[in-house]
Amino acid sequence: MVAFDGLRVLHPTAHQLQVLAHPLRTRLLGALRLYGPATSTALAARLGTNSGATSYHLRQLAEAGMIEDDPERSNGRDRWWRSAHDATSWTSADFEDDPDARAADDWLLRHYAHVTGAWLHQWLDERQDWSPEWRDAADGYDSHLDLTAEQLHALMAELYEVVDRYRDDVAGAPADGAERVVVLMRGFPSPERML
Repeated sequence: MVAFDGLRVLHPTAHQLQVLAHPLRTRLLGALRLYGPATSTALAARLGTNSGATSYHLRQLAEAGMIEDDPERSNGRDRWWRSAHDATSWTSADFEDDPDARAADDWLLRHYAHVTGAWLHQWLDERQDWSPEWRDAADGYDSHLDLTAEQLHALMAELYEVVDRYRDDVAGAPADGAERVVVLMRGFPSPERML
């Protein structure tokens, strides 16, 4: 399991994983993490859904312990929600004995691959609107390595440590000129197998 220094990380139970494996719920949790606390009405407007469905799925996330009431903002008229964690991390192998959790794991991993692929396509479509400095800084990389499972695990742990170090360095107020960036990391056996 990866260590995330300074982050509140949810390591989901099988039930929590199954609750999260829903298109609107993943979007709601993502919006609360990315944009901060919000009401169901504000989330419905942001995500282009109706407030009834939004309220229902927020309650499902709350019952599973993934989001919580924000008492600093909530009042008798408006209920504000916030994410209970900064990130979610799990290992597929943790759910090998539970077919429903395995199905949820599969759906979530494929959903996230689709979402992150869309982010990359959007960047490629819009990169000419960014300054030369940003186009130069944005980078892509792939490599095929011959590693054991243990070596791949160690490599990924080191990469997470590097990202955590940058997260710690920029904690608090962003520097002038800072933009939110996404760093995508995936390590898995290559479809181009060794001969």
